[in-house]
Amino acid sequence: MTSNKDTKEANKNKYGNAEFFESVEKMGADFTENVSKFAEQWNGQWKNDQWNEQLANWYNSWINELPESFTQNAAKPTAFNLRKNLDDIVGGIGNAALPKIDTAKILEAQFELWQNYQKLWMNTTLGLMHWFGAESEGEDKESGLEVIKPDAEDYRFKDPEWSSNPVFSFIKQSYLLNSQWLRQMVDQTEGMDDAIRMKIEFYSRMIVDAMSPTNFALTNPTVLREMKETGGQNIIQGITNFLEDQQAGFDYMRPRHTDNSTLKVGENLASAKGSVVYQNQMMQLLQFAPTTEAVYKKPLMIVPPWINKFYILDLREDNSFIRWAVEQGYTVFVISWVNPDETYADKSFDDYVKEGIFAALDAIEKATGEKQVSAIGYCIGGTMLAAALAYMAANEDNRITAVTYFAAQVDFEKAGELLVFTDEQQISQLEPKVREQGFLDGASMAATFNSLRANDLIWNFVINNYLMGKEPPVFDLLYWNADSTRFPAQLLLDYLRNMYQHNKLSQPGGFTLLGEPVDLGKIKIPTYIQAGKEDHIAPPESVFKAVNLYGGPVKFMLAGSGHIAGVINPPSAKKYQHWTNTKKKSYTELEDWFADAKQHPGSWWEDWNKWLSKKSGDKVTARVPGKGKLKIIEAAPGNYVKVRS
Repeated sequence: MTSNKDTKEANKNKYGNAEFFESVEKMGADFTENVSKFAEQWNGQWKNDQWNEQLANWYNSWINELPESFTQNAAKPTAFNLRKNLDDIVGGIGNAALPKIDTAKILEAQFELWQNYQKLWMNTTLGLMHWFGAESEGEDKESGLEVIKPDAEDYRFKDPEWSSNPVFSFIKQSYLLNSQWLRQMVDQTEGMDDAIRMKIEFYSRMIVDAMSPTNFALTNPTVLREMKETGGQNIIQGITNFLEDQQAGFDYMRPRHTDNSTLKVGENLASAKGSVVYQNQMMQLLQFAPTTEAVYKKPLMIVPPWINKFYILDLREDNSFIRWAVEQGYTVFVISWVNPDETYADKSFDDYVKEGIFAALDAIEKATGEKQVSAIGYCIGGTMLAAALAYMAANEDNRITAVTYFAAQVDFEKAGELLVFTDEQQISQLEPKVREQGFLDGASMAATFNSLRANDLIWNFVINNYLMGKEPPVFDLLYWNADSTRFPAQLLLDYLRNMYQHNKLSQPGGFTLLGEPVDLGKIKIPTYIQAGKEDHIAPPESVFKAVNLYGGPVKFMLAGSGHIAGVINPPSAKKYQHWTNTKKKSYTELEDWFADAKQHPGSWWEDWNKWLSKKSGDKVTARVPGKGKLKIIEAAPGNYVKVRS
């Protein structure tokens, strides 16, 4: 059996750099000598061997969690089995062409990693010597120079200990170096198509995010400080929180995001005054009570996504888009979709359009006497609305005279990281499950969306809830985010294959609705398109592609922030910014449009109102729910929205 000493000597000879290894060993010995002093100073409990054990355990756990062949063969470029690595990460790359391996670049990345670790050990040792020297002389403590720093917006390492404390600085930098190395290994691999590369990058980032030292109690200074101050009660409470969340249906991919006990739909959420004036098996139609004496002649119909509940547009009084639109003089109708069960398994796009959008248009005419309306479609509600408008255009149906899209995609070529989950292999694996259940449950969708922003929506709450032992904050938006709905099986599979996989709606005649091929180019009505600059669900580059698909006048506006905050941004908040472009030019790429755009501070709502008000007709006497041909069924927000998954 080969001893550790023999292995070290072999490595020295193999790589021809004995001096390097000897210097590392010396720095390691110096580091070990100083750690014991630091341990006594920092919390007075850990001994030298305990600190060494924790550092070693953390580093080894990080390395051991990576696919085996990454770590075993990384230093041997000629033996680096990339196909095995890709299979480990992605779960198989099928018949894709074997990626090209640039051994020189891989060797360069590996050598850079070794060099940076050499600098890191040296800087850490010097930092510890200065730390304890400063302690004895009463000077300010510093951890020493850093080889690598986190991005400025990376809030995970904001605790001062990550920079001022040599040991935690070492842990942080070691993690960042390993993360950088893994990204380089992926970036420097050639010969992959975009879909495979996106998968590898996504799952690599998932590994890197999961292995952050901030996610482990003994390598997170904030958690250790809390343990010291509470005598470990935070860990006990964290375990209690975890068990309670497990019983309530939460898990590590879906940790609890907010204190659910303080928020209630119909009371302090979705509380705008209105009534349900129509309902069928697919939806309830809400008409909201006017707050002005006169309103625009044309009502405003809002089509929200069916995978979420409509009250994202009516969270609180001070951020409710519905309330604000009513205050501007619009008669607002909103579709509140049913939360489908297994009996809806065979419902399709046709059913949602016919019994949703078209049924709502018929009901609005009965309620107000107005045949023509303007409409808003949010996210996939906008995708469906666009398909419906193309069908209406082909059939000379002019009931919708102006349309607005919030974060809605109709061309899915650049649909972002959700494409990771929508290739035929994964859809085929998903299909038997949803066919058996009759739907995709809300929890599965929530976990998928959380994974797109794992640090924000998973690990941030794992640390807060289970390591710090704290309750999550009361946050209306995150309550709504967790209040997801189910997705009917047939509709889901059709949507994934027709939109994400084959991008049929963007192709003239490619997508069929109610038995007819549709063409977005036949939509001639005025169109306002909103996109979020930081949207990770409907990327702005993807949303922008719709500009060149519609046949009528289009105004594109880019809002600051993302998929939700980029939409829900009332003028009173005075937050973020938005961009418009008034140049009479045609653009095929968002980047070129943005270069000519003008930035405006704050909300975009007033810009939209200025656009739509001119297209909404004259003012008429305000309409009260129940005064038309449709009577009140129940008060808003209705009962469909209260059915939880």
